[in-house]
Amino acid sequence: MRDTDRALVQAATAVVKLRCRSDRHTVATAARTADGRVFTGVNVRHASGGACAELVAVGAAATQGVTDLETMVTVGDRGREVLAPCHRCRQLLRDHFPSLRLIVGPLDALRVAPIADLSPGTGVPAAGTPTP
Repeated sequence: MRDTDRALVQAATAVVKLRCRSDRHTVATAARTADGRVFTGVNVRHASGGACAELVAVGAAATQGVTDLETMVTVGDRGREVLAPCHRCRQLLRDHFPSLRLIVGPLDALRVAPIADLSPGTGVPAAGTPTP
């Protein structure tokens, strides 16, 4: 992992600590562009299903004219670790950002995986998939 990837994990962790203090917001995402801009988002839980933090971060980036994201990470609240995107988010991210890199895995063994290499049902890289 690059130093900029570690900084992205720190950015998501800071947002989750600051903004995820209720059952309405439990996850934070940080996404980086190739030029280094970082956009964050938190999930919005609701009986209707709500919105995932990844989608909120994509929307925040879009409001600033961003059409391509390079790397993304999602962190859970209350000491939970880095989380992989849900199936719906993986599909949207693959469709809109096919070269996106995701930071996944336990905090003591984080790795970067291309979105295209994630196993369809699990959100983690398929066995034997090389990571950059």
